[in-house]
Amino acid sequence: MRNKNRLVFLAIFLGCAMLIGIALYMQEQEGLEPCPMCILQRYAFVAIGAVALVAAIHSPQGMPLRAYTALVVLLAISGGGVSARHSYLQHFPPKIESCGTDLEFLLNTFPLSQALPKIFAGTGSCSKIDWRMLGLTIPEWALVWFALIAIAAVWVSFFGANKNAARGAAFR
Repeated sequence: MRNKNRLVFLAIFLGCAMLIGIALYMQEQEGLEPCPMCILQRYAFVAIGAVALVAAIHSPQGMPLRAYTALVVLLAISGGGVSARHSYLQHFPPKIESCGTDLEFLLNTFPLSQALPKIFAGTGSCSKIDWRMLGLTIPEWALVWFALIAIAAVWVSFFGANKNAARGAAFR
């Protein structure tokens, strides 16, 4: 039963790696330049993938499993929040369109407390829709993936191997 936890976290890691690979392909081969909010979503997927990989290697039980789950869910909620704001900017673009500055410039020039509001304010490039699949834009797909990741993490924590092991121990 312990492998079920490991497999779910491994699937989360592989899903995040796949999404980062697709994002890099779209950037390098399709010429879609990421905006600051896209970069933050990528960071969230990388962080989730790293935590999921460690959890898959560790194959935790009990409280460590809940800690990994809480961290994955927190990162997914954070990334989902950025995705939701990005999607909002695409549906309701700001009146003044500008390309703005990139994320690296903002973080190197301003303290984090000043850079984050500028990032979340969005830019013209954040409100531009360059790609759709099945009617959803890139940040909307990211939001779907963040939700699926959070659901999978919660599922393994509450309904995975722990519950089955506890049931098995009760009948011994």
